[in-house]
Amino acid sequence: MNEDKDVIFKALADPTRRLILDELSEKNELTLYELTARLVMKHNLSISRQAIAKHLAVLEDAGLVNSMRKGKYRVLLFNNKPLKNLLESWID
Repeated sequence: MNEDKDVIFKALADPTRRLILDELSEKNELTLYELTARLVMKHNLSISRQAIAKHLAVLEDAGLVNSMRKGKYRVLLFNNKPLKNLLESWID
């Protein structure tokens, strides 16, 4: 579990990745294009889809983001279970 904690904390350490999770928790099932548009318009980030894809890879490795195919698009989903498990391990 310690390795899992380290991966989760590493993923959460970056402010852009936290913004990505904020956006996915607010409106789940976003495409990469939709997520990029929300980050640029709402948070005035100057970031490319390729840079966001790299951040998403870190979040997926930590289990915080999942993706699935919907038609011809890949849809991104926030998975809060790793965070819940982490907090429960400290609270219980």
